[in-house]
Amino acid sequence: MKPTCSCRRHNTVNEPCGERRQLLGLALWASLGALSGLSACGDRAGDAKTVAPVEIGASTTCELDGMLLVDYPGPKGQIHYAGAAAPVFFCDTVELFNTMLRPEQVRKVVAVYVQDMGKADWDQPRGHWMDAKSGFYVLGSKRHGSMGPTVASFAQESDAQKFAAQWGGKLLRYAEVKPEMVDLSGGALHDGKM
Repeated sequence: MKPTCSCRRHNTVNEPCGERRQLLGLALWASLGALSGLSACGDRAGDAKTVAPVEIGASTTCELDGMLLVDYPGPKGQIHYAGAAAPVFFCDTVELFNTMLRPEQVRKVVAVYVQDMGKADWDQPRGHWMDAKSGFYVLGSKRHGSMGPTVASFAQESDAQKFAAQWGGKLLRYAEVKPEMVDLSGGALHDGKM
């Protein structure tokens, strides 16, 4: 009888090859490792629920313009990117939405938070962070944020409705806010007095 493998240790056909068994074992472990890696990727996607919002401090600045967040009224925002040690902050929800809705935005977002203005003080908002994607928003109200007209953010629809009744504006869900609604080219570009 001829050996069943190239290891030359086995002289019978029915005798299993140790080298072949090792290779099959290694292949099995590699595939299990790949599967556990995939499940770990799934776990990372769940990190959005575990990444906590970070409170703004006296020196927290806006990602876009360097303004100190504590110096201005209205809701603030923060984006947590995958692989970043700290979130980036925005002194105004218009800036946050503009960043999130840009087609060139390719960095993986782990979590997005805005302040619940149903609980936070409009003139000096601190704390009361909420998941931005689950919120209710009022666009076009008479209340201004750090950059002028802003998008007021609320955790409860009833708070958003109450705000809109008092200050005007249109009630929207996160997915209903479109890029043209949060265009940052206003201000000086449209000011005829300059």
